[in-house]
Amino acid sequence: MNQNKKILRAKYKALRLALSTEEVEERSLAIANQLITFPIWDKTYFHIFLPIAEYNEVDTELILHLLSGKDKEIVISKADFDSRIMTHYLLTDNTKIKKNEYNIPEPVDGLEVPSLKIDVVFVPLLAFDQKGHRVGYGKGFYDKFLSECRPDTIKIGLSFFDSEPFIDDVFEGDIALNYCITPNKIYKF
Repeated sequence: MNQNKKILRAKYKALRLALSTEEVEERSLAIANQLITFPIWDKTYFHIFLPIAEYNEVDTELILHLLSGKDKEIVISKADFDSRIMTHYLLTDNTKIKKNEYNIPEPVDGLEVPSLKIDVVFVPLLAFDQKGHRVGYGKGFYDKFLSECRPDTIKIGLSFFDSEPFIDDVFEGDIALNYCITPNKIYKF
């Protein structure tokens, strides 16, 4: 059976778009609830993605509230599609968020945070396998960003769906996850 990224990308985009607004909310809440007892709360800098609502991505608002309630430093990114580089900013009460041309909510500007300072990264994905490899949108932003982080940075994927057995076309430059959290299970790699 062919399990390459292109096929998995198409399959999971369709599965996600088939979810109702209620299902996205319920599954996002279940993922956030899994995090409450997760052993990461001794860390300080948490990088999180802001979801593209039109793509039915995991709604990270509940995780944002969790982080904020625990007084964590929250980091969000702005992507440069020409250089494929993400710049990371501290999320504060004064941060202005604006959707870019791809409907990705991003900070307009702010206090920059170097990748090496980040302790935990919540990684968006479309699919993942039992070794912690993931399929994203194929632009390589997160692989590049994760390669700039410290080796001990905890990489946590968030997915509405369970793992695939494997992904055929994993590249050497693909950075594997340490964990993936789904509504009913935490995968550890």
